[in-house]
Amino acid sequence: MAMVSIKDVAAHAGVSPGTVSNVLNRPGKVAPATRERVEAAISELGFVRHGSASTLRAGHSRTIGLSVIDIGNPFFTEVAAGVEDVASELGYAVILGNSAGSPDKEDRNLRVLSEHRVRGVLITPSGEDPARLDRLREHGISVVLVDHPAHRPDQCAVAVDDVAGGRAAVAHLLAKGARSVAYVTGPLTIRQCMERREGAKAAMLAAGLDPGELRVVEATTMTARAGEKAAAELTAGPLPEAVFCANDLLALGVLRALLRAGVRVPEDVALMGYDDIDFAAASTVSLSSMRQPTYQLGRIATELLLDECDNPETHAHQHIMFQPELVARESTQ
Repeated sequence: MAMVSIKDVAAHAGVSPGTVSNVLNRPGKVAPATRERVEAAISELGFVRHGSASTLRAGHSRTIGLSVIDIGNPFFTEVAAGVEDVASELGYAVILGNSAGSPDKEDRNLRVLSEHRVRGVLITPSGEDPARLDRLREHGISVVLVDHPAHRPDQCAVAVDDVAGGRAAVAHLLAKGARSVAYVTGPLTIRQCMERREGAKAAMLAAGLDPGELRVVEATTMTARAGEKAAAELTAGPLPEAVFCANDLLALGVLRALLRAGVRVPEDVALMGYDDIDFAAASTVSLSSMRQPTYQLGRIATELLLDECDNPETHAHQHIMFQPELVARESTQ
């Protein structure tokens, strides 16, 4: 059977080959009724685009890359959902890479994305070295930072104010009467962990407490199992009156271990998480948390990236900073 061509689809739909090409590559530029007619013709004829050939002609593909530091964290799963929804609406596919917080693995992932000639890359970087991102830009690949602020004017970024989030979380715990606070965190080499600690210390200072008294328990990963191990360290000495965790997975692990040890939450220890993942409200003791607009982060970052890809001459770089929202539940009441 002969391969169905764009010309065959155009003849079947009663449009020009250029219109079919626009439906495949720039669907937003085609009237909805025409687009539906072309898509019906594609389906009826069984047309399959030659992806590698179109990539070679255009110098890039209809794909974008998404690189995150922990795909096991529901926060990034929700970000990815926002990315995929916008990409799909605009006719793009998404290649996902998980760096697991390793700059070396991130380098390998970015090299693969470059070899696939992606149009652009959305990335939550695992470090602060801009050189790896500059290499992408030198190859004509646009880059937008996700959940990470930009420190240069020629770079789009969508982030959440983590210092403000840490400050609000600990201010809430102090307002509930706590005076001794522990901070359970992932590696402090991760920007979000470090900035949430800064916010926590700022809240203590504002309350007239010594920020140096913030007890920091640093875990190697930001998982529930790591939270359980951190709780074992907390219960080995004098219990703090409140615990603030750098994400909800850590907090859920801390909660499970505290309850198992006979520690009442919040009567003995108030507990605060971060991200407000779905599991937070459904835990044995519903978890207070700092809510982030995760899905919106993914959507807006993708819109910025594809605008830069498709409209480089008119695109204006933006630095968008969201504010987290405190959600109080049983664990701090």
